Amino acid sequence: MSTGSISSIRWSAVTFDCADPAALARFYGEAAGLPVLYATDGFVLLGRDGTAGLGFNRVADHRPPSWPDVSGAKQAHLEFGVDDLDAAQARLVALGAVVPDFQPDPGRWRVLLDPAGHPFCLSTLA
Repeated sequence: MSTGSISSIRWSAVTFDCADPAALARFYGEAAGLPVLYATDGFVLLGRDGTAGLGFNRVADHRPPSWPDVSGAKQAHLEFGVDDLDAAQARLVALGAVVPDFQPDPGRWRVLLDPAGHPFCLSTLA
């Protein structure tokens, strides 16, 4: 499949939902020797420039997943770095993705649903 002049889409992170992004980032940062690349009160991204990272996203009333019971809500999602949010979104919608009505910060990132309904994000941050 040729991409021609279509905007590049690259895997940038796997993001984990949690109650305290800073605390979970400290744990994984120490465990994997990864520095903080980006941080806000509600999100921390660990990694190295040019490589995929680990993200930690604050979720209100977060409940940890239960193991081995897999009936709980999603706890992690893929993030893709893009150069142009609109172009990447259009390309992925053409491939079968769906754009849900709720977008928490559409100027910085976009949430899309894959054809099976799994959420993933597009961002120009990575």
